Amino acid sequence: MRRAIELARRAWGQTHPNPMVGAAIVEDGSIVAEGWHERAGQPHAEVAAIEALGRKPAEDATLYVTLEPCSTVGRTGACTEAILRSGIRRVVVGAVDPNPEHAGRGLSLLRGQGIEVLDGVLSEDCADLNLIFNHWIVNRRPLIAAKIAITLDGKFAAASGHSRWVTGKVARENVMRWRRYFPAIAVGANTVRQDDPSLSSRLGEEVYCPRRFVFDRSLKSLQGEHLPTIFSDAFADRTIIVCLQGAGSELKQRAKALGVSLWEVSEVAGHLSWSDFISRCAAEEVHGVYLEAGPSLATTLIEQQKIDYLFAYTAPKLLLDTCSRGMGSKRETTSMDQCLGLSSIRHEVLGSDILTRGFLKS
Repeated sequence: MRRAIELARRAWGQTHPNPMVGAAIVEDGSIVAEGWHERAGQPHAEVAAIEALGRKPAEDATLYVTLEPCSTVGRTGACTEAILRSGIRRVVVGAVDPNPEHAGRGLSLLRGQGIEVLDGVLSEDCADLNLIFNHWIVNRRPLIAAKIAITLDGKFAAASGHSRWVTGKVARENVMRWRRYFPAIAVGANTVRQDDPSLSSRLGEEVYCPRRFVFDRSLKSLQGEHLPTIFSDAFADRTIIVCLQGAGSELKQRAKALGVSLWEVSEVAGHLSWSDFISRCAAEEVHGVYLEAGPSLATTLIEQQKIDYLFAYTAPKLLLDTCSRGMGSKRETTSMDQCLGLSSIRHEVLGSDILTRGFLKS
């Protein structure tokens, strides 16, 4: 199953809106065929492994697959039917289908046809492969994940605003990996103006650019002579500014001339409407957004419970400066019970830094 997970990761960030799935066929204790789902519309992992075997399986053959085989016909045939046709008599499954309408159905179908089925093997690791897919299929809205990089005392930057770099090289490479995982990256207008980020994933020689969102209610990021790089680079047509309805017409024309799209949303309690943004993402089939938030935006969205998932990179450093930028507002808490927590927590050591990630509890 660990090998099947490795196979699934070969399609890291390439299968949206489908899940990443890996499969391996074992005979006499050895893997004899492998497969993974490469892209939406391509053969599913089970089918790819069966085709890679290219012959009738041995009597003791076992198919290991990270996700419950599908039992419905979409752009490809049902994997349960492919398994039954193959002659494989034993199937080991990692995670159960998260869709409430389908969960367990494929397992029951196989068992009903005399197939030995074992499920729940490394289920948490298998489910962790598909954070975006799982959230979408259950909630029917995109997964909004926030990324923060902080010192041990919770600071994002020095008092001067200097923030390069809070974390080390290994952690920053990990951020690039997660940028590749998500179909969209988002930042606030202040981050764009101060840091001029590329908002692309650079892994080795590969440069991948998802959709790029800038939350900028008044289009101030379009003001001035020197514009942020994302408005003029090779991926400018993938840049979208989320602004307030009725924002300045002259700046709208500038965006149009640059090939930058605008999503106009309403205002709620002095902020851009998060509900409008989420609805537009769903309509445009953007199933996941990786928000690289500054302290103000991160604080607002987390306190308002608009963030589903958090990536927190912590560096072994202390600024010890009350004027430096950190998260938080004047909540006037009276008990540690008022802390916001995470669930399904994962920890990873990245050089000298630590990544803690998980779902934010409501």
